[in-house]
Amino acid sequence: MIPESFFTWADLASYAGATVAVLIIVQFTKDLPGIVKIPTRLWAYLLSLMLLVLATVFTAEKITPSDIGLCVVNAVIVAMAAVGSYHTVADIREKEKDKKKEAGDGD
Repeated sequence: MIPESFFTWADLASYAGATVAVLIIVQFTKDLPGIVKIPTRLWAYLLSLMLLVLATVFTAEKITPSDIGLCVVNAVIVAMAAVGSYHTVADIREKEKDKKKEAGDGD
């Protein structure tokens, strides 16, 4: 995956590409009407599954039931990584806010 270019189907078929794409799509869509009612982890899994199946369809010469089965399992890994990375960044930002708040209270 080249950071200077848009995604390709080959990028989206990779762990890193799928994780980044799902993270971005989830954050962009999770508050839309109808989707807001779906738990974020489930939404991330559904997007991961759709993305991996489509990437497999567009990059594989021949698709087997085994390929789809792997997409089901790999979608769990991608969704967990996407949701987990968001929470990690959000926790760091929250801790930084708390530090700034504490430093401001002491003056």
